Amino acid sequence: MTRRKRPPRIGIALGSGSARGWAHIGVLRALAREGIEPQIISGCSIGAFVGAVAAAGDTEKLGAWVETLGWQDVVGLMDMGLRGGLLKGDKLMAFFERQFVDRDFTALPHTFGCVATDLQSGHEVWLRDGSVSSAVRASIALPGLMAPTWQDGRRLVEGGLVNPVPVSLARAMGADVVIAVELNSDAVGWAWRNRHPVEAAAEAPSGWSRKLLSRFGINGKQAADAEEGADESLPSMLSVMQSSIAIMSVRIARSRLAGEPADVLISPRLAQLGLMDFHRGAEAIAEGEAAVELALPGRSGASKALAYPDSHAERGFRGRYKSKGTGEPTTVRCAPPIANGAPCSVVSISRPAFRPRVRKPMQSAGVVAK
Repeated sequence: MTRRKRPPRIGIALGSGSARGWAHIGVLRALAREGIEPQIISGCSIGAFVGAVAAAGDTEKLGAWVETLGWQDVVGLMDMGLRGGLLKGDKLMAFFERQFVDRDFTALPHTFGCVATDLQSGHEVWLRDGSVSSAVRASIALPGLMAPTWQDGRRLVEGGLVNPVPVSLARAMGADVVIAVELNSDAVGWAWRNRHPVEAAAEAPSGWSRKLLSRFGINGKQAADAEEGADESLPSMLSVMQSSIAIMSVRIARSRLAGEPADVLISPRLAQLGLMDFHRGAEAIAEGEAAVELALPGRSGASKALAYPDSHAERGFRGRYKSKGTGEPTTVRCAPPIANGAPCSVVSISRPAFRPRVRKPMQSAGVVAK
């Protein structure tokens, strides 16, 4: 009697990236159109936020809200604080629980887990049971921007400090095939290459809210600094934070993915989005959908990118696909154009020699720490 082989369990690892994380919605939408629905979802920071909603089956509801999100809505979810971070995060999480997920991990239709960092020990913490909203709150606590949380005797902050694209968590939860979504691959240095002013929206804020938004980089305005006679050559506080976080995330992600490679790596081109550009959700979602078209294994996206069509040259390409000659998974990365209409070029093609075994970590009270 032959035993029927079960189909592989598909997992997806949604990476950190603040406002760029709305691209995860586009990735999930595009995968669903192709009949690919991950049974296992791991997330970090904004990836935890989107991943929790996706695990609850409300991706489309989240997408509809994000696509109509304006800067007024973003400001309305900010509750300023003085201890631990600029934002308390209470308003955001109350909205999250009210509109999307207010349940236990065991009540989710799909397996979900997210990553946080122990601020005292520096350990990576995997959150896999208890309150979903509490776990997400810990994972999105970007140091300096949002106050840390206290859970199970640990002071927790954003998981992007240790594991920005949690492929290892997806595999530990039982995924046979892992799709990784990395959001910051093209973000390093973008702010300094594009220091031109951005036109204000017709409904641009004024007064204190204008100054607050300019400090956070929303709408790309530096009006508050200019009005106060500040050096115009200096970037905003959030521009410095954004560039620093991008460098850190890219370096850590590359190191982790080298040792814990995904089967499919999707990298939307999102450098044009700032850290707090949550009101540009429709743009991020569209980039996520476009990235899937290029990166799906066995599809024509990889061959199209290698042929350098104009539509793909504008945003660049990075993805993994199975070589028709060998059937082996291959990573292809195309760079965006350097100047006026120059075609993109392949900057790396690599074929991993092996996939390292993921050792099962110790578990204690539903929290997995490494």
